[in-house]
Amino acid sequence: MRLLQFERADGTRAVAIADDANARVVAGYPSVLSLATAAIGAGKPVAEVAQATATSEKVDIDGLAATGRLLAPIDHPEPARCFVTGTGITHLGSANARNAMHAKVAGTAAGEMSDSMKMYKLGLEGGRPAPGKTGAQPEWFYKGDGSCIVRPGAPLAMPDFALAGGEEAEIVGVYVVGPDGTPWRIGFVLGNEFSDHVVERQNYLYGAHSKLRPCSLGPELLTGDLPRNVRGHSRVLRDGAKLWEGEFLSGEDNMSHTLANLEHHHFKYAMFRRPGDVHCHFFGAAIFSFAEGIATKPGDVFEIDVPVFGRPLRNALAVETSRAHPVRAL
Repeated sequence: MRLLQFERADGTRAVAIADDANARVVAGYPSVLSLATAAIGAGKPVAEVAQATATSEKVDIDGLAATGRLLAPIDHPEPARCFVTGTGITHLGSANARNAMHAKVAGTAAGEMSDSMKMYKLGLEGGRPAPGKTGAQPEWFYKGDGSCIVRPGAPLAMPDFALAGGEEAEIVGVYVVGPDGTPWRIGFVLGNEFSDHVVERQNYLYGAHSKLRPCSLGPELLTGDLPRNVRGHSRVLRDGAKLWEGEFLSGEDNMSHTLANLEHHHFKYAMFRRPGDVHCHFFGAAIFSFAEGIATKPGDVFEIDVPVFGRPLRNALAVETSRAHPVRAL
């Protein structure tokens, strides 16, 4: 089952089951978070609760997208209680790209692995532990809180001090922490983990700076288990024409870690098990246009098209003017 959130013409919110072009509205739940919270309380899968409360009312998803009323498929009424994080170097494509970037900057000798490739190798050797065992620890990064998530179709704006703005097409796990501190996975969404790869190329220790940018999720949330082999395409469009396209390959068959291992190493920290919080965790990119020499510019459109997730995620690149932020002494 796929779920989405939208705004009605009067500004109120609703949830719908996105099985086809005309999504069925779910009664009684203005958000996916409220639906998931009810499912936890009832001890039932979120898809079962949604199905049981689905109405005959239908909405046109394409019409919602055209009028800008599709919301990100998860949010929190208090954005600071939504953590946006991720782990990288989990796919061979991203490992190769970052290895090339980081080895050149660090002056790694021929035949010597960069830190990026060493991290990928750790995952290959220890990222798939047996059930109940702890595997290798992955790379981890902080992206921001819920205020950094823009809705599908909205611009992804890089700050005016940025050196570049590039897409990273990824799968994102979506979680809510239950009343007893148990993390519950609601499902999975497509994500554009928008980054500044030029800054990161200067020095891989600038990677944290490159991540502090907006991101986009959705438009639909896939409940249940993630297929082991997820395929689609990531594209950059310029003036309506395709500038670049790469094959999107993800799912555990294409990763060096199991999802369970990545989830363990995120939620092992007590501060990430605070009841009521939402977590959106990026599982890493398999491919991105910057690694193939593409220099994006404002107005370019990023498109992530993966059929199992329903409609593509599209966002245009923009530039945001920074506001003055002097520090003052009290």
